[in-house]
Amino acid sequence: MIHCYYTMIKLRKICVLLSVPLLVAFSSCSARIEGVVREGGAAEISLKTSLEMRTHALISSLRDFMGDESDAPILDGPSISRSMAAAPGIRSVSLGNTGPAALEGDILISDVNDFLATGTARFITFTEGQDVGSSSIVINLDRAAAPQIISRLSPEVEEYLAALLAPVVLGEVMPAQEYIALVTMVYGRPQAQEIAAAKISVSIEFPRPPTVVLGGTASGRRAEFEIPLVDLLVLETPLLYEVHW
Repeated sequence: MIHCYYTMIKLRKICVLLSVPLLVAFSSCSARIEGVVREGGAAEISLKTSLEMRTHALISSLRDFMGDESDAPILDGPSISRSMAAAPGIRSVSLGNTGPAALEGDILISDVNDFLATGTARFITFTEGQDVGSSSIVINLDRAAAPQIISRLSPEVEEYLAALLAPVVLGEVMPAQEYIALVTMVYGRPQAQEIAAAKISVSIEFPRPPTVVLGGTASGRRAEFEIPLVDLLVLETPLLYEVHW
């Protein structure tokens, strides 16, 4: 209980500095990611994401209440593209808005080993071999690496997550259930339920059919993953995904 009150106090301090209508935007969305990993370690990603209906309505009403007449999208595709384009391992980014709370586009990766890397810290390890099963990608996302990776995205993303007291950004250790309870107290149960239910669907094609898929399933030359959003926000335990082909 003391911990919850402490985190709520920090939330109020952050909310003074940031625009409340945007705080929930990045953490209650649905996303679909489709990609292709090429020989040599290059990759292509197609992204589609949008805010859930309840979140969109909440942000719109809060904007009106605060007298914000800006017609800028809640999720600004071009702004996110500019930020991501400067990150390591990225050849180009082209994200556009299909609505005020939806965007889609493509991300071209020059080397998946360097994707969103920070210095020598990498969360993706790519190895390539000629024999079946000798090539692999290992993704290991933990609490040490996640804040650095998030900082490579648009500054708004980091601010939204910090304002929502996402443990992965603030460096706090908090179980998923405790985090959802905190969001319920601050934003209400419907908003917390949207965050709890949100998932990121990922489908990646590889040069050969996968022989091993850890954390997902194989379908032809593709590996399929369903990642609960709350697991990313909390990272109570490291997320480990591995594909061999």
